[in-house]
Amino acid sequence: MSEPLESSASVSDLVLPVSEKDHSTGAADAPITLVEYGDYECPDCLNAQPIIAELRREVGDRLRIVFRHFPLSSVHPRASAAAVAAEAAAAQGKFWEMHESLFNHQTELADTDLTHLALRLGLELYRFQRDSEADVYSRRIRDDYEGGVQSGVKGTPTFFINGRRYRGTKDVPSLLAAINSAG
Repeated sequence: MSEPLESSASVSDLVLPVSEKDHSTGAADAPITLVEYGDYECPDCLNAQPIIAELRREVGDRLRIVFRHFPLSSVHPRASAAAVAAEAAAAQGKFWEMHESLFNHQTELADTDLTHLALRLGLELYRFQRDSEADVYSRRIRDDYEGGVQSGVKGTPTFFINGRRYRGTKDVPSLLAAINSAG
């Protein structure tokens, strides 16, 4: 049985360190950083969202949360389009609002649905559609994905705590114990 946090340098380490280009919430100098590689169409990622929210409440200012795209397009055909929508919303300062909306409407990710989500968030629609259709964010999404592959990510959600891959149970008590032991 493996430890919840991998301790030796290997593909269990986060290859691409967290930087200012990442989508993060919480203080940049927080002692604990939780990185999630996720897919907006993944049911397990949806189930992880309330767990992450509870960790945020429990740990407070000591925790920074980072989300990186890992669309599993062969299984989830709308995951890449949803990731593009999140990036288009980020360009208008609403990444986390779109992030939450995408999970809340996980079964409604057709192009028209994404447009409706953008409208609900008050995004400038022409810009959102232009950016989404031009696919100006595909490089960003591909970089996240490739960084995940280099770090040994094979499925979603995959978590890293302070750069170490978390392999334990994905529930509040287990993740909280790993977070507390990390910082």
